[in-house]
Amino acid sequence: METNVYKPYLMRIAEITEETPDVRTFRLEFTKEDEAASFSYKAGQFGEYSVFGEGESTFCIASSPTRKGYIECTFRKAGRVTKALAAREKGDTIGFRGPYGNTFPLSDWKGKSLLFVTGGIALPPLRCVIWNALDLRDNFKDITIVYGARSVQDLVYKKELAEWDARPDVKLITTVDPGGETTDWKGPVGFVPTVLEKASPSSADSVALLCGPPIMIKLTLPVLSNLGFSPENIYTTLENRMKCGIGKCGRCNVGKYFVCKDGPVFTFAQVNELPPEY
Repeated sequence: METNVYKPYLMRIAEITEETPDVRTFRLEFTKEDEAASFSYKAGQFGEYSVFGEGESTFCIASSPTRKGYIECTFRKAGRVTKALAAREKGDTIGFRGPYGNTFPLSDWKGKSLLFVTGGIALPPLRCVIWNALDLRDNFKDITIVYGARSVQDLVYKKELAEWDARPDVKLITTVDPGGETTDWKGPVGFVPTVLEKASPSSADSVALLCGPPIMIKLTLPVLSNLGFSPENIYTTLENRMKCGIGKCGRCNVGKYFVCKDGPVFTFAQVNELPPEY
């Protein structure tokens, strides 16, 4: 009997976290125990989240596969589907299709240092990798996180940022753009590329994971290059343009890649092969 690839799992909203005025995190649990028991995924994969009658939206799975019994997604209220998602309440049921896409090769990074560089709502795709690495902390050397947002209000996962900052085995640098700080802000003020350059983390036996707004990525890549990171050792995740999730609609086709099937995780050596308009 063939399985309908478009049929979603039914997921119950177990928890809702208000990250910012327009960003929410859902913790989702399977409504069927057998589906929960058989479900698995890896860091970097994504899914299609649906509100019945409204449509689907594509987000990463923001939780780590080391945390069992649920998945989490974080989204900004923007279009029709995300507005409908934001109107859901704890206990409501939504749909989930996935997991789709390739993964971050954590097993290949064993014994290496990890540098995470991200901004704003781009932290969720790396959050899954951060927690995955922290739950397997003995597998890695130094873990450094450089995270920035336009303002203090725009920082997501504030409780987790405090938890990471308190850990002796993590170096966390959280910054806000000039003018975005508040009177009680004690952290650095500055744009992510400038803060990263000042921190000057070592590239020796290290990989970098970079995810953020296009302008941040454009200005951060030269900094990483100057620090000694090669394009092959810089990873990102591309989630825009994806629609069906399984390479059927062609919306995410760029050059020789379908982002949903060949990605969303790419090295910047691969990204450099993409057509300039991407």
